[in-house]
Amino acid sequence: MANFVLVAGIRLGSWAWDDVVPHLREAGHGAHPLTLSGLAEKRGVPAGQQTHVQDIVDEVERLDLREVVLVGHSYAGVPVGQAAERIGDRLARVVFLDSSVPADGRPFVSAWPDGGAAMEAAIARNEGFWPPIPTSHYDGHDLTEEQITRIVAGSTPHPGRTLTEPAVLERPLSSLSATYVLCDPAGEDEPEGEVAQLVADGHWRLVRMDTGHWPMFSRPRELAQVLLDAAGE
Repeated sequence: MANFVLVAGIRLGSWAWDDVVPHLREAGHGAHPLTLSGLAEKRGVPAGQQTHVQDIVDEVERLDLREVVLVGHSYAGVPVGQAAERIGDRLARVVFLDSSVPADGRPFVSAWPDGGAAMEAAIARNEGFWPPIPTSHYDGHDLTEEQITRIVAGSTPHPGRTLTEPAVLERPLSSLSATYVLCDPAGEDEPEGEVAQLVADGHWRLVRMDTGHWPMFSRPRELAQVLLDAAGE
């Protein structure tokens, strides 16, 4: 039996996995959605990058989980990738779900085209938080109006330090048994940067989903099957 620890991206909490969890549990596996510090029901809890890493490690240890499949969506790939190397033989696999990946000594914002200047300015203007984004941002991502409304209603401002503080890795990402899920409704995108190299070198497996960036809402059943397949590798 696998134990899926599910971590959603920026502004989201454990609630984002509500439509995925039943499919994983029906298949006989453990499913443990996690809200990171400072978000959703944990809003107000101070958080930096390493706080989020420790949130994940603590959850695995608190529940005494084995055969862990860590799933990191979007931003959450950064803390998930760091937590993966800290849970030792409890780890079975990592699934990076249309996500960023950690780079030692570099923050999440460093991968942005402007080096994160615009994001850092927005965080400074909003008392240390990256504010919610407009509804229009979700257009073109295979989401219904109802799904978009649900995401926007559940989103909370994101603690800025988690985005601007550097990741800490002890080993190369190639040491992780990992699957990268690329969400691409047009079928035209390719993985970039280090992910592309890890896939090309055969270290990581690439899986494509023909949906937008939030498949836990747009295609929960299909996403559950992708995760189940990854756990079986």
